[in-house]
Amino acid sequence: MMKLRIASPQAIVDLRNVEGLKGITENDDGSITIGSMTTYYELITSDVINSKACAIAEAASQVADTQVRNWGTIGGSLAHADPAGDLPAVAVALGFEIHAASARSQRTIASDRFFRGYLETALRPNEILTGVTVPAQGAGSGCAYVKLANKASHYAVVGVAASLTIDDGGVCTSARIGITGAGPHAIRSRRAERILVGKELTESVVNRAAQRGGAELAGMFNDDVHASAEYREAMTQVYTTRAVNAAAACAVG
Repeated sequence: MMKLRIASPQAIVDLRNVEGLKGITENDDGSITIGSMTTYYELITSDVINSKACAIAEAASQVADTQVRNWGTIGGSLAHADPAGDLPAVAVALGFEIHAASARSQRTIASDRFFRGYLETALRPNEILTGVTVPAQGAGSGCAYVKLANKASHYAVVGVAASLTIDDGGVCTSARIGITGAGPHAIRSRRAERILVGKELTESVVNRAAQRGGAELAGMFNDDVHASAEYREAMTQVYTTRAVNAAAACAVG
C-alpha cells in the first residue's frame, strides 16, 4: 500500500518479535489455532494444516512468489483484505474465527462478518489481528481452493474455496463456499451452498450450484484491465464447479 501511495503511515510497528503471535496449534477439540505472524511457508509445510485443513496450504502455496511466501503472513493477508487475495476466500469457506485485540480488550469476529469492502475489514483502528481459529472438520469433510491466476502478479482473477461434509450415503450435509477476486471483497456464496446441502453431489446438482456461485455479487463484479465483469462472472461459475468437485473428492477419499 505504501509503494502504491495508497497509505502514508506516520509510524510502522514491526510485530515479528511479539510473543504469542506465531505458531500453529491443534487443540483438544480438533480445531486449529494459527498465530497472525505465521508465514505462508509455515502454512504450506505444516503437517497439521495439510492433514486437517488442506485448503489453507493450497491457497498459501499459490500466493505470489517464494520471497513473499517466506515473509508474508496469514494475519497480514486477512487484515489487508485485498479483494484478489487467496486466504480470505479460505477463511470464509472454513469459517475462521478471527481474533482481534486492543490495549484494553479482546474479541472474536466471524469470517462472514470480517470482510466489509475494498481493503476494509471489521478491525477497529486500535486493534491488531492476533490469530485465527479454524473449526474442526468432522468425519466425511473435505476442502479445496482453486483459482484463475493473473499470469504476472499471481493474484486471483477469480478464486473459490469450498468446504463440504458428505455422509455415508453420499449426501452433502453441510457446505461453505468462499469467493475472492470476483468482487470488492471475499464473500460467502450462501445461495450456492443451499443447492448442495441435502443432496447427492451429482453433476447436475453441482452445475446448478455453480450457476448461483456469484449470485451475491450481481452488479458488483470487478471490471478492470485484467478481466471484464462478464468474464469474472463466467469464471466464478467454472471455478465454483472445480472447487466443489475437489472438496467432494477430498471428503469421500
